[in-house]
Amino acid sequence: MDYLKRREKLYEWMDNEAIDLVMLQDNELRRDTSIRWLTGQPGDALLFLSSEKKALLVPWDINVAKLYASCDSMIPFPEYDCDPMKALGHATNRLKILQGAKIEIPSCTPYPDFLQYVDKIPDYDIICRKEGAKSWIERLRMIKDDDEISVYRALSALTNQIIDAIEQNVQDGRLKTETDIAMFIEYEARKLDCEGTGFTTLSAGAERSFGIHAFPSYTAAAFAGPGLSILDFGIVYHGYTSDVTMTFARGPLSKSQEARLDLVTKAFDLALSKVKDGASCKSIAQSVDTLFKKSRCSMPHGLGHGIGLQPHEAPFLRSRSEEEWKLAPGMIFTIEPGLYHPVEGGCRLENDILLTENGAEVLTRSKIVRL
Repeated sequence: MDYLKRREKLYEWMDNEAIDLVMLQDNELRRDTSIRWLTGQPGDALLFLSSEKKALLVPWDINVAKLYASCDSMIPFPEYDCDPMKALGHATNRLKILQGAKIEIPSCTPYPDFLQYVDKIPDYDIICRKEGAKSWIERLRMIKDDDEISVYRALSALTNQIIDAIEQNVQDGRLKTETDIAMFIEYEARKLDCEGTGFTTLSAGAERSFGIHAFPSYTAAAFAGPGLSILDFGIVYHGYTSDVTMTFARGPLSKSQEARLDLVTKAFDLALSKVKDGASCKSIAQSVDTLFKKSRCSMPHGLGHGIGLQPHEAPFLRSRSEEEWKLAPGMIFTIEPGLYHPVEGGCRLENDILLTENGAEVLTRSKIVRL
């Protein structure tokens, strides 16, 4: 990964915004995977970026940081008693930040903490804003670079391998319960040298598939029995997560269930046909909502979302979005139409999509499995 090239983009933004120092925080208080995106540090660290293009990493575990992180200098967080304010005070000296300079702290900092920063570091202009460094980095992360796309091709191949194995093992009767499925995914992901699952696997048999996200996520109940069962999972490779959903349909099915499976498939194909450079995410989602409405159905969730170091990132494909995201080459996102009924059960089809200069590329091969 070219972390320096990524930081250069942020340094350019800092110059335009007249920001002298940016502080990012990723620990149990405030999680922010942007530090991993900018340095390779897996987590639990502070990152200080100066307008002089210097990156100071303050990791909780210095041994892990030396193995994974790429930056100009490192100082263990325990040297500051794991206190972000003490660390910031030291960073201003180490990075030679002049008095009166503008310092931006994380946008999610609570107001009482912000006041403490102002009080304890009085010689600087401390700012905390919603549309600041964090939101700018999130915009940068929407467009995956060549390294990230290479990771996603490898990740998708591993995800597809697990998809195929799940289908075969369900067909053969070796995976019988929701828990069987969830544990199988975890085991296979680790065997394939992945970091684990991207989120808690959602494994819902026919009795529980009516929920968008079943609660609990999985139980000892039967999976893939008569009716519709939903399996939503992702695996993590080099920090990046996939996100797919399979529906297992075991007959005999009612006419309503068959109609819903057909509608979800048509909705996926419709959305995919509209994926192109400059397309409005909201418009794509609205086209699917219109399709469902014609059949007197409605989808209670968004059509899709970006994926990356987090399972849900921008852009978001949803009809009720306040922000008008436009698709662009390099974006990787899900398309996941779904319908749910308290009696008939639910069905959802979700795959990961890469938009290239030549159009949409479906990276994963999740599907509706007929049993």
